[in-house]
Amino acid sequence: MATTTTSNAFLTTPTKTPSEKSKKSHHHFPNSDSKSPFEAYNRLQSAAVAFGEKLPIPEIVALGGQSDGKSSLLEALLGFRFNVREVEMGTRRPLILQMVHDSTALEPRCRFQEEDSEEYGSPVVLASAIADIIKSRTEAYLKKTKTAVSSKPIVMRAEYAHCPNLTIIDTPGFVLKAKKGEPENTPDEILSMVKSLASPPHRILLFLQQSSVEWCSSLWLDAVREIDPTYRRTVIVVSKFDNRLKEFTDRWEVDRYLSASGYLGDGTHPFFVALPKDRNTVSNDEFRRQISQVDSDVLRHLRDGIKGGFDEEKFRPFIGFGCLREYLESELQKRYKEAAPATLALLEQRCCEVTTELARMDSKIQATSDVAHLRRCAMLHTASISNHVGVLIDGAADPAPEQWGKTTEEEQSESGIGSWPGITADIKPPNSTLRLYGGAAFERVIHEFRCAAYSIECPPVSREKVANILLAHAGRGGGRGVMEAAAEIARAAARSWLAPLLDTACDRLAFVLGNLFDLAVERSCSRDSDYGRQSGNMDGYVGFHAALRHSYNRFIKDLAKQCKQLVRHHLDSATSPYSQVCYENIQGGSGSGVTSMYRFNQALVGSFSLELSEGGPALRHDKVRDQENIPPEKDAQETTPGKGVETREALRESQLTVPETPSPDQPCDMVYGGVKKEVGNEHGARKRQARMIGHSRNSDNLRLTNAGGLLFGNADSGLRSGSAYSDICSSAAQHFARIREVLVERSVMSTLNSGFLTPCRDRLMMALGLDLFAVNDEKFMDMFVAPGAIDILQNERQSLQKRQKILQSCLNEFKSVARAL
Repeated sequence: MATTTTSNAFLTTPTKTPSEKSKKSHHHFPNSDSKSPFEAYNRLQSAAVAFGEKLPIPEIVALGGQSDGKSSLLEALLGFRFNVREVEMGTRRPLILQMVHDSTALEPRCRFQEEDSEEYGSPVVLASAIADIIKSRTEAYLKKTKTAVSSKPIVMRAEYAHCPNLTIIDTPGFVLKAKKGEPENTPDEILSMVKSLASPPHRILLFLQQSSVEWCSSLWLDAVREIDPTYRRTVIVVSKFDNRLKEFTDRWEVDRYLSASGYLGDGTHPFFVALPKDRNTVSNDEFRRQISQVDSDVLRHLRDGIKGGFDEEKFRPFIGFGCLREYLESELQKRYKEAAPATLALLEQRCCEVTTELARMDSKIQATSDVAHLRRCAMLHTASISNHVGVLIDGAADPAPEQWGKTTEEEQSESGIGSWPGITADIKPPNSTLRLYGGAAFERVIHEFRCAAYSIECPPVSREKVANILLAHAGRGGGRGVMEAAAEIARAAARSWLAPLLDTACDRLAFVLGNLFDLAVERSCSRDSDYGRQSGNMDGYVGFHAALRHSYNRFIKDLAKQCKQLVRHHLDSATSPYSQVCYENIQGGSGSGVTSMYRFNQALVGSFSLELSEGGPALRHDKVRDQENIPPEKDAQETTPGKGVETREALRESQLTVPETPSPDQPCDMVYGGVKKEVGNEHGARKRQARMIGHSRNSDNLRLTNAGGLLFGNADSGLRSGSAYSDICSSAAQHFARIREVLVERSVMSTLNSGFLTPCRDRLMMALGLDLFAVNDEKFMDMFVAPGAIDILQNERQSLQKRQKILQSCLNEFKSVARAL
């Protein structure tokens, strides 16, 4: 508190020092006219506590360490004792003490406000019963909430001819260590609660500290400084001041201690208070006499017991309980007067809000029996949600993407889908770190799918698989064995690797669209509040909102299922043996046309041997040496007896006569593999060879015999060992790339857009409407009228009606107070 002296001290801020004029005209109790603002604020405070209203009511918050004298100070302010220290009043729940000066109340009348109600109970006759009520209420509430402390206050109203008009919130005392049997974090909970109660700027802080504690050793002064750094609204009280008086002998010692400027600053000055130590049962009149006597004894000791006395002009207004009480009452009255206009305006606003809320509750109760009204409101709300979903898909920046959008990593994590299956690389599409939703997030997932699909190459195929596919085609004959084998490998790889990507893309897109429901609800609420709730008021109908959400989620789930079937159909089409997707690629760019593939096949036919094993000629030679019906291999120059030269000549002739661009009626490829001659059926063998080669004039030259068996040799006119396998894999990779390109670019993108976005724009409202409204009245009302719901609504209405009545009464009272001020 500042020490600046002013002639109007009681009507200025709490940092001002009372003047000499005010000291001479001290009045212990205000007149009847000054009682009205206190009464009005007490009633308003009771309503605020009962109904949870947040009103800036001027109040005094008492805080300090346990055993620093808060309880004794409260008893002194009340003017009577009720043994509150025996139950540690306020140590576990705040206590709001509403002191009302009533000259007709020769004995104190104390009443406690009911829990969760504005009403007060019957007056408490015995003062000793007050402590018991506080203790029992505290224990019962803490047991109910299963906590050690609680911020829910107990409200006590005390009307007495010998108490001032004050309202003080007594808080739990600071402690360093939890009491036995309590949680270890109890001290921290108390500190946090007190800070919360003392933080509102309209509250005056009354901080108590024992005189035996030096300012430099104060345990809780820092906590007060955190709440009010400049002590602008803090009144510091040094309690048990009489214990420190014995240490002073000279005036300079007393003046230095009373100034406390070295620690509190020059603009802040504490009050020094001592109270009776005798705890014997005495009458209320005797208790007040003892308080006055202690004040007189302290002043006498400062004047006569100290050499040179003390600076009475400077420090006298801060010595004694009487000065503190008068200052608190005048300061609170000043705050009431300052806060009256703002309080009046706030009350008018709250009354209007409660009246509107009450009208809305009446409408809701009436609607529970009006099915047509409920259907209309529900349809309007559903239409609003559907429209907002469409807007979010088409592109919107409201609500804020920073709050509602998700990054790619968040989408993967929250959807539970994770990374793309079969891909080890980290797929990061453009804008992956931006928070997107709606159509933007949908397009980002589409692009992410493309990146994932193009990151897959045709997987390696084992030699055994190549041999099994290729030799089977050779056995069936035809001129496209190599190409068909490579295409079959590519088709199998596409089905295996691209199918999981398609399913994942559908699931990710469904997650993006599923998130739009909450965004549409938020957008609908904000827009409806701006435009007067034109889409129907459906607040509080939990059952309907749950049904609407369920219907929307089911709609998106069905879309995902349908899209999976569609893209799988496209995949099946692209990988069908009858599809021309693979061959479209071969007819394309340089080096991969039909001519090059045909020449590749011709070279392989000329070798009449197929080598796909990994070991090369030597290894294969060892493996087949002991096999039946297969003669041992010679060196590279050895050929089948009587056939080597003729075969090579025939092959050259065949190569020269095959056209560069084969017609559909003429095979474009030669069979990849040796030719098996059927024993005892020369005619059949000739026909088969002719069919394989496709040119009758070369058929005799290309009939290859080898004792009726299939020869896997390494002739000099053939491909080197291993080259066939690598070329087959290379050709399969080209086929795979073509399948992937056609699938991604031609089919999947348009299917996903038309399968997800178009139905959300065109069919969402109809689908939701059929689910929610195409039912009879009884089933429809099940979403709105649950068992006991009407009783709950009626109870809420009664509570609102009561709150409206109380607030309106407070408003009328404050209007009278404002005119009087």
